[in-house]
Amino acid sequence: MDLPPLVQAFVLHFGEMGSRWGINRTVGQIYALLFVSPEPLNADQIVEKLGFSRSNVSMGLKELQAWNLVRLQHLPDDRRDYFATPQDLWAIVRSLAEERKKREVDPTLSMLREVLMQLPSTEEERYAQARMQELHDLIDLLTGWYADVQRLETERLVQLMSLGAKVQKIVDFTDRATAIAGGRARREDESRRSKKEN
Repeated sequence: MDLPPLVQAFVLHFGEMGSRWGINRTVGQIYALLFVSPEPLNADQIVEKLGFSRSNVSMGLKELQAWNLVRLQHLPDDRRDYFATPQDLWAIVRSLAEERKKREVDPTLSMLREVLMQLPSTEEERYAQARMQELHDLIDLLTGWYADVQRLETERLVQLMSLGAKVQKIVDFTDRATAIAGGRARREDESRRSKKEN
């Protein structure tokens, strides 16, 4: 690798982490290099800096493009393709989350919907289907929440995430306010009924 020590440490670590996230080490290292590069890089520059074969770099770049994690760019008077990551970290997180949802969550939901439409013929299948229904409902709830979060502006999303456990206090306050309002409405209904009876 032809990289400064600090950059090399990051690239090597990202390659190792990538293999734990389900991408190969080479793809992880290419992404890490592009992420910390101050300017877009072409495939030959990536080969030179990482010491990978040209074919490995080409395949890695195609995979990163399929995940919408790198952007293809062209420079004036240069016919080569250059690659960069989005500057906005939230755009990267949103792209990664969306691609993982498409590849992992959506197929699971589809399979669960198909299985839940079938009529169980044994007690074992009824039990299994009930458990699958619970899983479907949970995943459906989470994907609904995810869709709501994806629509939030980045500033609002950061605010929401910054709240952390304070969200529980807001929910508790809302529950108390609803209970108070419900109690008041009940007392008003009782008072009206009482007046009608008298």
